[in-house]
Amino acid sequence: MKKWTMFITALCLVFSLLGIQAPVQAAGFNDVPSRAVKEVNYLTQGKIIYGVTPSSFAPGATLTRAQVAIFVGRTLQLNGQQRATRFSDVGKGNTASGYIEAMVDKGIMLGTSDNRFFPSKAVTRGDMAIILQRAFGYSGNAEQALLKLGIASGMEDGTFGTNKTITRADFAVFLARAVNPSFRLKQSASFESALVSTTNNLNIRTGPSTDYTSIGKISANTKVSGAHSVGGWTYIKAGSLTGFISSSYLRSSSGSTAPDAPAPAPSPNTDSALAGQTIILDPGHGGKDSGAVGNGLKEKDVVLKAGLQVSSLLKGTPFTVKMTRSSDVFIELLDRSAFAKNEDGDIFVSIHANAATPAATGTEAYYYSAGNQHVADSKLLGEKIHARMLAAWDLRDRGTKPGNYSVLRENSMPATLLELGFITNAGDAAKMASDAQMNKMSIAIYNGILDYYKAKGFSVDAYYK
Repeated sequence: MKKWTMFITALCLVFSLLGIQAPVQAAGFNDVPSRAVKEVNYLTQGKIIYGVTPSSFAPGATLTRAQVAIFVGRTLQLNGQQRATRFSDVGKGNTASGYIEAMVDKGIMLGTSDNRFFPSKAVTRGDMAIILQRAFGYSGNAEQALLKLGIASGMEDGTFGTNKTITRADFAVFLARAVNPSFRLKQSASFESALVSTTNNLNIRTGPSTDYTSIGKISANTKVSGAHSVGGWTYIKAGSLTGFISSSYLRSSSGSTAPDAPAPAPSPNTDSALAGQTIILDPGHGGKDSGAVGNGLKEKDVVLKAGLQVSSLLKGTPFTVKMTRSSDVFIELLDRSAFAKNEDGDIFVSIHANAATPAATGTEAYYYSAGNQHVADSKLLGEKIHARMLAAWDLRDRGTKPGNYSVLRENSMPATLLELGFITNAGDAAKMASDAQMNKMSIAIYNGILDYYKAKGFSVDAYYK
């Protein structure tokens, strides 16, 4: 018996060193299907996922929005401390309250314009694709991105199954694949970032936290190749070893990084310069003023969603960002420009949706040109954002042009008014109704703002999406 015990112990040690996970039943669950055992066990080891009871994972049960917020929030190592939220249906006592707030701040999950999150709502496969796209920075169509990377597979009928609810087991599989490419259906990790370790005895782990097994160590000044980052950890290749290293102990060796790899930290002077800039975001209309209406959409809701997403993106930079409204409230036009002045805004970006005949389509931007000392900068701001908007949605180019709008005319800073598209046009409105397309447009506006600051001589390269 003693020899048998020693053999089992040695075998477990070998599995640990090779990064091989024991069956998930060892974690206490007895109902996980074989197709999801490795992935559930992997996320369990990282303290990312949990069961409905100590012995049951309930793999076939639907997954709620609150549970997704917890699982993805833990993966990204966000602040999950329970706290008051902006949502009327998520109280401070809700287990997911902290993660929900953190996920919304990051623009990964969103609520409604009437401040509800619907924490108990079941998540669909389409929802899952968009959430993972935002969490891990995948470009293009969310569903296609997951298929291309080997994170997800289609349904038997050849579709993605966009509107089908996703089970707890399937979500665990997709999340594990997003984190660790070794679980994917095909090899899709791209180790394009040349990095160097900065400390001795640096652990390479099987997952992005210290809860995961160390499979080896490297010394300082070791060259490694980096792929993507997850919650402050970078997926790297060092010789024959592949795993995760804390990004804090890596630096660029060539000055360039891959899109998904951690960018070199900006210099203190750069951060200080950006921190001194206040960006005012102004989602148009609100409250009793619905703005334009068409194709089942209200302008006030569309532009608030865009504004909140852009704000979340900007909060990941040193910039200070302020919103004239962050909920469904009515604000007078003059109060919007007054708000911008009182907050010592440096630029003002007003977000709107157009309306006309059903045939009218396209994207445009405006600036005020009569007797305004900021004409040149206002035009530059509009042009830079407009160019990104065109690339995002590929709608008709209606130009960047002068406009005599109150929020532009009454402002005392470079200001632009954006028209995303025509809510009265079926094609334009379909983009406004799509979470994936709205996310794409919000990133475009965010990058357009960075383009403006880059043109003004600020160092912003580290913050592009």
